[in-house]
Amino acid sequence: MQSIKADQAVRYENSKACVAFEYEFPDERDIDGAVVEINGRYPEGLATNEVCKELIHVLEGSGTLTCDGRVIMLTQGDAALIQPNEKYFFEGTLKLFIASSPAWYKAQHKLIHS
Repeated sequence: MQSIKADQAVRYENSKACVAFEYEFPDERDIDGAVVEINGRYPEGLATNEVCKELIHVLEGSGTLTCDGRVIMLTQGDAALIQPNEKYFFEGTLKLFIASSPAWYKAQHKLIHS
């Protein structure tokens, strides 16, 4: 078993509208997680993961997830699954837990500016 304390999470400010707290287990490449806070729209264009799928659970708030043109309303307790190569963005005031498999890494994440 492994654990990560809250103060060991790595903070990333992805934009003014998005802050992520990454929980990365050093020896694990098949899964990781993050708590992501969105206030507005993220990203400004679209995002896609070429390798990772993301399981999203809404901890707090409400908003929308637009994925490949489909709009899904999200509220506390809801979950969504984004598959590799789907293009998406979030909008609203949301606190999310996102598990990625395999573990998320920057090189496979692409921002698409519209």
